[in-house]
This record gives sequence, structure tokens and C-alpha cells, in this order.
Amino acid sequence: MQDIALSTDAVLGVAIPARHARGRAARLGPVLDDILANHGYPPAIEQLLAEALVLTALLGSLLKDPGGQMTLQAQTDSGIVSLLVCDYLGGELRGYVRHDPVRLAEAGPDPSLTDLFGKAYLAITFDQPEGDQRYQGIVPLDGDTLAEAAQSYFSQSEQIPSLVRLAARRSGSGWVAGGLLFQHLPEGEEGRDRLHTRLDHPDWPHVAVLAGSIRAEELADPALPLDELIWRLFHDEAEVRVLDAIRLRRGCRCDPDYVRSVIARFPPEERAEMVGDDGLIRVDCAFCSTSFPIPLGDIG
Repeated sequence: MQDIALSTDAVLGVAIPARHARGRAARLGPVLDDILANHGYPPAIEQLLAEALVLTALLGSLLKDPGGQMTLQAQTDSGIVSLLVCDYLGGELRGYVRHDPVRLAEAGPDPSLTDLFGKAYLAITFDQPEGDQRYQGIVPLDGDTLAEAAQSYFSQSEQIPSLVRLAARRSGSGWVAGGLLFQHLPEGEEGRDRLHTRLDHPDWPHVAVLAGSIRAEELADPALPLDELIWRLFHDEAEVRVLDAIRLRRGCRCDPDYVRSVIARFPPEERAEMVGDDGLIRVDCAFCSTSFPIPLGDIG
């Protein structure tokens, strides 16, 4: 196994061959604080984004293509939260929430997922450049929690028996969030082509019961390394394969050079209209809350 600390800011893969199951366990700490720091979100929105980022780490780490990207997006036209978007690329995470602060205050301190979104949809997109493959699943955002919504996604879009657990809490030292994803492997063995999936596979209830016994405080406990967490759940199994861990980092792909390259794609007359009274084109990144002042003369 790689020399990666498994207490926080990591995702760990797991396979249980005899039960035809695979899983992921993830936890975020300082990376989560880094992502949230510049936004000043209310606690309910921080909680939502913390759980969404852990879910993004779980799903993104399923990509086999090192250059692959996974994007999670929840959107509605009428909810308190109009847009939630997170993505994963090579262990780098970023996320953003657009919401109505007035309506959020009226909803109380602990709104449910339905309170936040109303009727919305969940879109999960996997882009794998090596094979020029892109897959997107879109389903209604169902359930009272984001974990329930993710399970509904797998049931409706993938038709793979899945269990998702998410937890996030804020303490004096900052935010910690953890998550667990387990799935039944179609035809049993990892690495084979998918032939069909049995939603009633006899081994799956056993795995689901054990994985489902995880407690929120265990998921969000940085003193409990991810490999020990897995051991607590499945120590009675004949074989549990722990895969290489992935280090998680905050990553936003905006930078001055990239911003200039995007602006350069616009016709000269449109670029001129972007210039403010101070003579600069200002571009704001919603993900990292950074503003880029670009002089028009710097655009090639």
C-alpha cells in the first residue's frame, strides 16, 4: 500500500471476493476546510457541501482512467439551493453551492434535502479521456438525505445494489466528513465485463447489513483510520482486499493563464465589452472564490 495517512483526506478501496462486493471508504478534514474557507456558507450549506464532497471522492475514485473526471450536480429551479456541483480529477476535489440565504434562514437550522431542493434532479457524469468515453446518469433527487439520493441513483440509473453512508460534523478544530460506499459486483469478480446484475444476489444482504452497521461518529472520526474502520465491519470475512489508497487534495483548475486562454476565445469586440471602469476584465471563480483581474492587453 502507498504511504498515505488513512486518518483523513484519503479514500481507500476494498474488495470482498467471496461476497462479490467492492467498496470505498473516504474521509475529509483539512481539505474540506480549505474548500469551505473562502465562501462563508451558513452551517446547513456547509454540511450539505461537506457530504457532497465525500460522495464525490467515493464515486470519483471508482474511475480507472488516471485522467478521468467525475462530476456530481444537483439542480432545481425552485429550491433554496438552486445548484450544487462538485467534481473529482486525479484525487483533486472542488465544490460549490448556489443558494437563497433568505429562504434558507426561514427553513430553520436543520433542513432536509427536500427542504433545500424541492423537486430536483441528480446528474452524475464520468469522463474517461483514454477511451474517449463519457457516461452520464440523471435521476430525480429522491430521499431525505444525500446518501439516500445516491442510493436511489444507483438503483435507477445503474441498477447495481448499493449502500451509501455519509456523515459530517464540525468541531472546534474544523470540519470532518466521512463516507462509505459498497456495491454488489455484477458477475462477482472485479475486472470482468459486466454481463448482468442480480438485484437479489444472496450475498448482498449480508454485505449490506455489515456495512450498514457503521455509525456516523465512526465515519467522521479522524482518530479511526480507514483500514481499521473496514476491519471493524468485515473482520469475520474469509478475505478482505484493501486496495491502494488515494490522497485527496483541494484542486481548482482556474489560474491566470487558463482564464486568459478562455477570454481569448471570444471575439475582440466582445472582449472589449467585458472591460470594467478600471480597465480590467474581472473573472470570478465560483469554486474557489478567487477574482482574476486581467488587463485587456494581456490577451493574445
